Amino acid sequence: MNMEFNKIFGALLTAGIIASFAGFLASHVLYHPHTPAEQAYKVEAAEDAGAGAVAVAATPDPIDELLKTADAAKGQKLSSVCASCHTFDAGGANKIGPNLHGIIGSKHAHNATFAYSDAMKGKSGEKWDYDALNHFLWSPKKTVPGTKMTFAGLKKAEDRANLIKWLETQK
Repeated sequence: MNMEFNKIFGALLTAGIIASFAGFLASHVLYHPHTPAEQAYKVEAAEDAGAGAVAVAATPDPIDELLKTADAAKGQKLSSVCASCHTFDAGGANKIGPNLHGIIGSKHAHNATFAYSDAMKGKSGEKWDYDALNHFLWSPKKTVPGTKMTFAGLKKAEDRANLIKWLETQK
């Protein structure tokens, strides 16, 4: 009986070792592809995409008509994203970005206590009107190349209109 127990235990131990080794081989040799030098797929696009190609907008959609029916409450909800870097209250402190109280109608780089990028300082003679805000909120990096602002932008015209409508209330 004692010898039978040893044979059974030996058989189970051998089966376990073989199963573990097979699992190791399967995960590291058979099903584990070699890692490429770059972990991304590059999509090459021709200069002339031809008929039927979807063009990426070079400028944002105008929001003049949308501003007439824009919802400041929705804009306030959108501003929560902005609030991680900006404050909106009168006399509020700067954060990573400048305080934006009364931004509409003020000049670019207007806050003397904030260290703006040279690119933004170069626009200091221009005003933050609806069109300027629309462009900047659409794509800060395209509108002011060299800006410190890392926000990717709001692609929906309706969102930009709602946010601008809410910014109007912050003065």
